[in-house]
Amino acid sequence: MSAIYNTFNYFIDTFILFHYPLSVNQNSVTISLIAAIGKNRELGKDNKLLFQIPEDMKFFREKTRGHTVIMGRKTYDSIGRPLPNRTNIIITHNSKLITQNDIQTAGSIEDALEIAKKIEHEEIFVIGGAQIYSLAIPFADKLYLTLVDREVPGADAYFPDYSRFKKILEKRNSSDSHNSYTFLTLTP
Repeated sequence: MSAIYNTFNYFIDTFILFHYPLSVNQNSVTISLIAAIGKNRELGKDNKLLFQIPEDMKFFREKTRGHTVIMGRKTYDSIGRPLPNRTNIIITHNSKLITQNDIQTAGSIEDALEIAKKIEHEEIFVIGGAQIYSLAIPFADKLYLTLVDREVPGADAYFPDYSRFKKILEKRNSSDSHNSYTFLTLTP
């Protein structure tokens, strides 16, 4: 009887694993960085974005809408308000600087991600600036980059090295009257 019982359990376990495989990332939230960068990973100058590309801005809005976004205080200051239709988490050392009800604050990228994971069930977006990208990239699962085919002398903010992101999930070339650019989605 014991042999029959063990064989039955083996087949049940095999059936369950085959039809309902376990995944390490099951129930985890994707952490993504999203940015428009120049040929040398240029991001900004004087706390302003270098590239004002309408198609990229639309892409950003569509990707991040309805999700949680994490940004540094300087990025928040440059935007001047919380992004609508998103949960906004601002990384700052002085949470009293930001007093709006629809904003949460965190003292570190780790704290921000912990807060975000309690709220977000699909994808968390880190939206800048340069220092926050550098702190967040070790945690990132995905990058959404708009690679602008232009060098910008005098840039003072750069996207971090992303050479560990080798798998191209999506690539699309585009241009407007001022720039040629590529939308690129990458994973490690």
